[in-house]
Amino acid sequence: MQDFVNTLEVDRERDAVATPEALAAWLDGRGLLHGGGIGDADHVLAVEFREALRRLLLANNGAPTDPADRALLDRVAVEGDLRPRFPAGDRVVLEPAAPGARGALGRLLAAVADAMNDGTWSRLKACADGECLWAFYDRSRNRSAHWCSMEVCGNRAKARQFRRRHKASV
Repeated sequence: MQDFVNTLEVDRERDAVATPEALAAWLDGRGLLHGGGIGDADHVLAVEFREALRRLLLANNGAPTDPADRALLDRVAVEGDLRPRFPAGDRVVLEPAAPGARGALGRLLAAVADAMNDGTWSRLKACADGECLWAFYDRSRNRSAHWCSMEVCGNRAKARQFRRRHKASV
């Protein structure tokens, strides 16, 4: 899921899934695409889903939430035909019954559900630097990381704050 969000490098304007063919190759390369192809409508949905996930990760970093993003997750769940499965042991998993792109997005959404249920979701964030927005896992003890990299994005943000304060005092 983190890799999926990071298929768009905002600061470099590089999208690894810019076309339906690129999306199909990306999903297939990760074992997520089971049967079926990727059409234009599938591609549009996948990009909308990726950006809704990014905004939800920004919310994990203190940004406001938009109910439309959760509604899109509901839509992906319905279109992926997510169903509970009961493998051996004492657990339940969500698996998509839909083939193709809708099933692949359902598999990604099942990973989101797993993260929400196991408590790791709140640690997955999008970088607070609006030029970056890279998804990262917050490994800080108190879950307070704001940037994907303190050395790059954190320093950039602190330098901007310093310049603003310096201009205000002059």
